[in-house]
Amino acid sequence: MASLLSVQCVASMRKCGGVIHLGVDRRRLPVPKLEDSIRRYLAAQRPLLDDDQFRATEKIAQDFQSGVGKQLHEELVAHDKRNKHTSYISGPWFDMYLSARDSVVLNFNPFMSFNPDPKAEYNDQLVRASNMVCSAVRFMKTLRAGLLEPEVFHLNPAKSDTDGFKNFIRWVPSSLSWYGAYMVNAYPLDMSQYFRLFNSTRIPKLGRRDELFTDEKGRHVLVMRKGNMYVFDIVDRDGNMVKPAEIQSHLKYILSDLTQAPSFPLGVLTSENRDVWAGLRDKLIAAGNAENLAVVDSALFCLSLDDENMKDHIQVSHNMLHGNGCNRWYDKSFTIIIAKDGQAAINFEHSWGDGVAVLRFQNEIFKDTTEKPLVHPGSTPTLAVDSGSAVRRLQFKLDSELENGIKQAKVNFDEAVSKLTIDAMEFKKGGKEQLKKSKLSPDAIAQLAFQMGFLRQYGQTVATYESCSTAAFKHGRTETIRPASIHTKQCSYAFVFQRGKQSIEQLRAMLNECSKYHGQLTKDAAMGQGFDRHLFAMRFLANIKGQPLHSLYTDPAYTAINHNILSTSTLTSPAVSLGGFAPVVPDGFGVGYGVHDDWIGCNVSSYPSRNVHEFLQCVHKSLEDIFTVVEGKPLR
Repeated sequence: MASLLSVQCVASMRKCGGVIHLGVDRRRLPVPKLEDSIRRYLAAQRPLLDDDQFRATEKIAQDFQSGVGKQLHEELVAHDKRNKHTSYISGPWFDMYLSARDSVVLNFNPFMSFNPDPKAEYNDQLVRASNMVCSAVRFMKTLRAGLLEPEVFHLNPAKSDTDGFKNFIRWVPSSLSWYGAYMVNAYPLDMSQYFRLFNSTRIPKLGRRDELFTDEKGRHVLVMRKGNMYVFDIVDRDGNMVKPAEIQSHLKYILSDLTQAPSFPLGVLTSENRDVWAGLRDKLIAAGNAENLAVVDSALFCLSLDDENMKDHIQVSHNMLHGNGCNRWYDKSFTIIIAKDGQAAINFEHSWGDGVAVLRFQNEIFKDTTEKPLVHPGSTPTLAVDSGSAVRRLQFKLDSELENGIKQAKVNFDEAVSKLTIDAMEFKKGGKEQLKKSKLSPDAIAQLAFQMGFLRQYGQTVATYESCSTAAFKHGRTETIRPASIHTKQCSYAFVFQRGKQSIEQLRAMLNECSKYHGQLTKDAAMGQGFDRHLFAMRFLANIKGQPLHSLYTDPAYTAINHNILSTSTLTSPAVSLGGFAPVVPDGFGVGYGVHDDWIGCNVSSYPSRNVHEFLQCVHKSLEDIFTVVEGKPLR
């Protein structure tokens, strides 16, 4: 279920003209009509099935709609009405993440890397780490003081994306701010996930769902280097940030520490199967480590200082997505990773929240560190506190069973990450500006290129997932856009297998149809009008009741459409260089991508059953063909 981000739909309401209809509480995530979800489900199945398979799936879906599904839908709506403080998907979604027993590494945690600081000398590891810690504290204090402006969907930027509106929305009570914004066609994003950004950790629990732990009293940061774990306060007893010179000194002390890497690095345990890790954590506590674990769990966040220089984007992706397993605490809500050469990224645990909150944090600290740095190259800190006494290296008591557990965790980790291949591609012959001038959706064209590329490589149309945020609603999480459609399938076949059989005008008409349909899918998803979360919530409800699952959920077609061979997620941000995640199935691709003004970039991962290098060549060829047609030229 890992995805890069869920920010695709932040601009979609403006792009698609989406409107949230007035109702009893206009901020609540709507439960779609059952007939709409079944219609959308069958439309998404159509390109994946032959005629006989589709007829069978259609019959099963219709039976569900008129029988068990109708009952489950009514119960879901009733449950939603009784729980107006949240959304119908929030509980099931938390349960899905926290009940999973797979390692969070590769399966859930994604990464987003920072662009370098424009001022090269500020990319020094110590300077950048010091500034990022300071900016993180400033963000945290602004958030907890209630002064962080909500992010907003702007349907009419001329009216709402102004200083006057921002001042207005900042001071209006949160219970009313949505209504005020609605009057000018702007929609403040739900910020309920933000409180888990800091002082939060996912705690493994044996044989049951994990727990999310938050302790806002923690004033310290967890710093990891060479697998050693250090803590020091970055907030004083009065709630103020410790002086930047002291933070810099403490980090310099850690970077200068000659302590060798531990033979049994504890962090690798957080990469284990959740039940295995839960059992070993219980043993750690029994061995007298409860206090140190509490310090780790309550830290504001984790800062990982790596000793390696990054030679290229591929190494950056591997290091920031998984690293060597020893210098991370993957269960922290987020970790800022800074390599020796100053390349930086955020790796985040996914159960507590989605990419919207993390990207907001990343954007803010990038802006703050680059525009208002508090620590400068060559500065010589004057200290009120000796770093040797302020910084504490955590030391854990380990018996032979724990040592063996750590050794086995490292073996399992190395085996898992050794199977992952990552490659990147930059298409430099066109981008967002040219597509918009041609009245084509940039995201639709990128997704079409993935469909076309996979068809060119494997001769198939397969289940495809694109993440879309529903943060415009209270406790919204994500919805799925299903980019594989009858329109992309027809268009892909025309470009790949029927070259020369259609005129340029016919091919261009197909591109237009793909763009239009994808735009509607995106709008529907942003408005909470997909089908995936609705069907998921009804299945969750049936499971809770102990009710046998309807054949809709046991249909091979349902299994196949949820086996997402192409898992995709997009972002573009001035703060972010690239992002990535592992495939969600063994025979899949994990596709992180961004459509920029004049180029398109992809960062794609795969396991051995797929060839990621060839896939990117096929995607590049598909983009070349699409832009050739957009320019009115014939395919060669």
